[in-house]
Amino acid sequence: MSDRLVLIPTYNEKENIERIIETVFSLDLAFDILVIDDNSPDGTRQIVKRLQEKYDALHMLERPGKEGLGRAYLDGFSWALSRHYNYIFEMDADFSHNPHDLPKLYNACTEQGGDMAVGSRYVNGVNVVNWPIKRVLLSYFASSYVRRITGMPVRDSTAGFVCYTRKVLETINLSKIKFKGYAFQIEMKFTTWKFGFNIVEVPIIFTDRSEGNSKMSKGIVREAIFGVIQLKIWSLFNKYNRTQ
Repeated sequence: MSDRLVLIPTYNEKENIERIIETVFSLDLAFDILVIDDNSPDGTRQIVKRLQEKYDALHMLERPGKEGLGRAYLDGFSWALSRHYNYIFEMDADFSHNPHDLPKLYNACTEQGGDMAVGSRYVNGVNVVNWPIKRVLLSYFASSYVRRITGMPVRDSTAGFVCYTRKVLETINLSKIKFKGYAFQIEMKFTTWKFGFNIVEVPIIFTDRSEGNSKMSKGIVREAIFGVIQLKIWSLFNKYNRTQ
């Protein structure tokens, strides 16, 4: 068993889930996987259950329905912390995050002093494939907006390809994380930074999904825009002290 766990939230990912699991397990560096499924009606869970007969390191957390990406990850964090995992990764099921970059995030924590490692699209220019220019600009300027409002020196604050060390997740009061959409990613990085942890950005190439459907919506975008202002206001009244 590994002390590295990859969290993969799923909702209707039957086109991708088997291949993403097989690819992670083919890496030279060993990872366990926790699929967090929101009651996918397309058969995603059944595929995972079949693969569990093949892989002892494959686990699944079945939730009753869609509660948001943030809630899925929070449930995954709690699952990981109740077990032996020291490095907990977030990764999409649709290959927009290249599984072969997982060791890079791990090395950023183990060899470069990172408490959190972020797979960044924007730390070295703009590294996005198959996105329409409108969405590239929205994402890029959203991260610039977050830096300006919060002062957080992270170039890809909305990134969803992340490695957390155990001490970060044990320090953050996960029950107080408020957002459930893409603002969740901003809030987790902002809270990590405010606690004084070291965030290392690792350059990656982000490739938009070729199978399945995107989960992006206007509500998610609105939450991110106004959530940043809320985060800044909340931070003025909160204390970020850690004992270690």
